[in-house]
Amino acid sequence: MLDHQQATGPRTPSTAPRGETVPTVPPAPKAADVVDVTALLERGRTLATPVLRAAIGRLAAPMDTVSAYHFGWIDAQGRPAAGDGGKAVRPALAVLSAEVTGADPEVGIPGAVAVELVHNFSLLHDDLMDGDEQRRHRDTVWKVHGPAQAILVGDALFALANEILLELGTVEAGRATRRLTTATRALIDGQAQDISYEHRDRVSVEECLEMEGNKTGALLACASSIGAVLGGADDRTADTLEKYGYHLGLAFQAVDDLLGIWGDPEATGKQTWSDLRQRKKSLPVVAALAASGPAADQLGDLLAADAKSSDFENFSEEEFAVRAALIEEAGGREWTAEEARRQHTIAVDALNAIDMPDRVRAQFTALADFVVVRKR
Repeated sequence: MLDHQQATGPRTPSTAPRGETVPTVPPAPKAADVVDVTALLERGRTLATPVLRAAIGRLAAPMDTVSAYHFGWIDAQGRPAAGDGGKAVRPALAVLSAEVTGADPEVGIPGAVAVELVHNFSLLHDDLMDGDEQRRHRDTVWKVHGPAQAILVGDALFALANEILLELGTVEAGRATRRLTTATRALIDGQAQDISYEHRDRVSVEECLEMEGNKTGALLACASSIGAVLGGADDRTADTLEKYGYHLGLAFQAVDDLLGIWGDPEATGKQTWSDLRQRKKSLPVVAALAASGPAADQLGDLLAADAKSSDFENFSEEEFAVRAALIEEAGGREWTAEEARRQHTIAVDALNAIDMPDRVRAQFTALADFVVVRKR
């Protein structure tokens, strides 16, 4: 499989302009003007959801209902709900990638479901480890059903992901499972790195990008190729689609990092200054600390003091606002927005290495555009 450690490494943050207000996300590119991205996302969701619901139905009680709550199908009292099931980018990519090979989009459904199960396994565990109490505008599973259920259901979703693929019984299913398990291991590596970085005063930009490539890029890489693998694509085609997905994942995470500090809670479903409250070494923070100048120095001193503070959980909105302003003044916000644009470009350019229908290429590009202009 593709080695994602590309020679196109990060630019040094020390050269980023400072003190300039910049948009949270890059300006909209062009492909979304000709492709209905909402319909593309909804197609992936519509094709995957019945199979996903059937898979969840295999789980023993109460894991089935806990899972249904997590996916937004029921509320905390077990009543039917029409909750926000997430952006559905991964299912859309998996279904679309099947069409690269000329196969019907339905060929990618098992891959879409498997990737979505792994993604939600990671969300359940991450919410517990990070202490997040809100996801998608409602209480997280561990908050409602307890830590034990969050762990058990997460484990069950990971097992189901492999079942969904392996029970196809084909050579292509075995190849797809191998790629999924490799991506899952990288995802877990990324979460471990993320947790360890919270306890360090400094993390380099290169370390942060490696962590985010593992935590987000690996699974989006898998989503972008798994349908094609199920459709019989050769390794070169699958690897190229993985490259697209990997760099798309880095762009996706860069935007997430911006939203984690400056996002609107009404749109994101998370608290104001969410990542600052968790002391996350996200890209804007790391880039700001790597810059030179008074704002970077002051930010470093504040964050070092925060790590030793016994009163951190009681910080006011104003105190977090000061830290966010220093990150922006030191150039961390602008640098991260530019990095999202750069990774977007690498992702879209990767598609040029393989033949595919023009319609499919335009849809891949539109999904990449959507990732860097979203607000949640």
